[in-house]
Amino acid sequence: MSKGKLAVIAIVAVLVVAFLSFDLGHYLSLEFLKSRQSDIEAFYREHPVTVLAGYFVAYVAITGLSLPGAAIMTLAGGAVFGLLWGTVLVSFASTLGATIAFIVSRYILRDGIQRRYGDRLKTINAGFARDGAFYLFTLRLVPAFPFFVINLVMGLTPMRTLTFALVSQVGMLPGTVVYVNAGTQLAGIDSLQGILSPALIGSFVLLGVFPLVAKWIVGAVKARRDARRGGEV
Repeated sequence: MSKGKLAVIAIVAVLVVAFLSFDLGHYLSLEFLKSRQSDIEAFYREHPVTVLAGYFVAYVAITGLSLPGAAIMTLAGGAVFGLLWGTVLVSFASTLGATIAFIVSRYILRDGIQRRYGDRLKTINAGFARDGAFYLFTLRLVPAFPFFVINLVMGLTPMRTLTFALVSQVGMLPGTVVYVNAGTQLAGIDSLQGILSPALIGSFVLLGVFPLVAKWIVGAVKARRDARRGGEV
């Protein structure tokens, strides 16, 4: 393993250990956020730029390191910044953090896995190179899938980084709006599970699956038309 990869692994390990050692996860709980909401809002009114920048950097760090707490951070964005600015901040911070996790996964893990299982992965790689954006879009729309897992797994595929970032931002936007909007009503939230109803999750699933179904239908119609033309020759 190269010195560069070892350095990246060491930096990530140090940051994760620091997060766990200092029990920073305590500050990323629903109870803590609700108990300190008024203090955070007061500090934001006095130091808006500092809070905005600090929030953005913290969100990117949490998602980039695949640490727990993104959902709470999203609620905090709605509670402190409101629906509009909360959505803007979360959308770009979550996309940047996810892209960092994607790149780190690709840089550290992909080459070794491709060397070891390259022959077995040829078909999968070809499929993701061709249709990966559709699959990613579907996964992003379904809040039931842990986003940090998607970031890490997608880093092992041949998907382009720019495609990953753009599709992630669009695909995560509906869920971001739901959570940020819930954050604006923070006092009435008792648990994270109560934010997404089965009907809402089902709607996200249908929205995500639609491009895949539409693509399959178009492909089937095209194949049938080509077969018919071939038979006429």
